[in-house]
Amino acid sequence: MRGYIDLMKLRVVELLLVSTLPAMVLAAKGLPSFSLVATTILAGTLSAGSANAFNMVIESESDKLMARTSNRPIVTGLISKTNAAIFASAIGIISLIIFWIYTTPLATFLSFVAIAFYVLVYTVGLKRRTSQNIVWGGAAGCMPVFIGWAAVTNSLSLTALAFFMVIFFWTPPHFWALAIKYKDDYSAAGIPMLPAVAPKSKVHQQMWFHTILMIASSIWLITSAGLPRWSLVITLLLGLVFARQLIALKESSPDYEKTAGKIFQWSITYLSLLSVVLVAAQLTA
Repeated sequence: MRGYIDLMKLRVVELLLVSTLPAMVLAAKGLPSFSLVATTILAGTLSAGSANAFNMVIESESDKLMARTSNRPIVTGLISKTNAAIFASAIGIISLIIFWIYTTPLATFLSFVAIAFYVLVYTVGLKRRTSQNIVWGGAAGCMPVFIGWAAVTNSLSLTALAFFMVIFFWTPPHFWALAIKYKDDYSAAGIPMLPAVAPKSKVHQQMWFHTILMIASSIWLITSAGLPRWSLVITLLLGLVFARQLIALKESSPDYEKTAGKIFQWSITYLSLLSVVLVAAQLTA
């Protein structure tokens, strides 16, 4: 059982779902029903878990070459590729059934798109072909925003798009900060993750570019949703702290990887705090 749970990468799924609840609250302009939230979170967990499990099936050979992934259940032989594929398919289908019965047709469709995009576009199509893989492939990780919004309204809006863009621009600096630590792993596996194939200056430049656009998108989100001014101030402060972390990432520093690790950890804190601010702001608006 633990092996199948590991296939779902629940720690990653948890991070993805952080954006689902605030999207639902913003869409409902208040608290949605508990049953709708619960079923959306459950179905979203299974949907993301399905995509992650398919990812492990496809990348099982390259996972053997990376220290970070060498203990995954398919690599160790705990679970066969066939059984893992069956499991991924089953929970993916179950997630879509739950979405269809308990939420809306649009949320169901978007969930299917998210799975297909992550597996086919990112894992199969982009990951080994471009150093910008996580930029475009990361769009799959933004889909919980659209799915949560659609689960409430069966539609999308400019506010939902603004929230999507916050996550879209957040993803590259978040992931590249982790990839800096494991760049040798990616090189060994032949995966052109940006920190493994580009000089530090290029990586730093790209992280700044996306962070600035993330902050700009967060301003767009707060204003589009019509949230109180205090939430805009806090959101800007969170973004400035993110930027301050990047300033500390000195190319010549002996603590370069350690600083990158701090950026990775802060990026998780940033997204979590932003979600809390959005929910609190909407409920007090």
